[in-house]
Amino acid sequence: MRVPTTPQRSRMMSSIRGKNTWPERTLRSLLFARGFRYRLHVRKLPGTPDLVFPKHRAVVFVHGCFWHRHEGCRYTTIPRTNEEFWQRKFLGNVDRDRRHVEALHALGWRVAVVWECALKHSVEETAQAVGEWLHGDEDVLVVGQIID
Repeated sequence: MRVPTTPQRSRMMSSIRGKNTWPERTLRSLLFARGFRYRLHVRKLPGTPDLVFPKHRAVVFVHGCFWHRHEGCRYTTIPRTNEEFWQRKFLGNVDRDRRHVEALHALGWRVAVVWECALKHSVEETAQAVGEWLHGDEDVLVVGQIID
């Protein structure tokens, strides 16, 4: 496998979107089909959650395993070049995610984190789990499939 040059890697990384990604669009279309109504990317809430369900006082973050460091997942790799930079970047992402979840709980919101690998494994099962969580009363839901 060819290692990309610095300009190539920079171009590839800059093209990665933070909103409306495949996992996010897929999950929200299934939830909408199941009758759930939501708001997208509410900037007034900590962390700008991907999906906000005001009726259920719940938010959903759809996290990419690579960027948000899904522990134990095969998609959680570290680039071989400039490892120190990436370690700092990833630690910052994980810390920021934790602070956002804590802030949302302090404001009385329930929080779900759906990992990208769960959607790759089974979109239907993941949407079912989120739907059941929304109808329930648990404060936290984490949906992730550890793939070796």
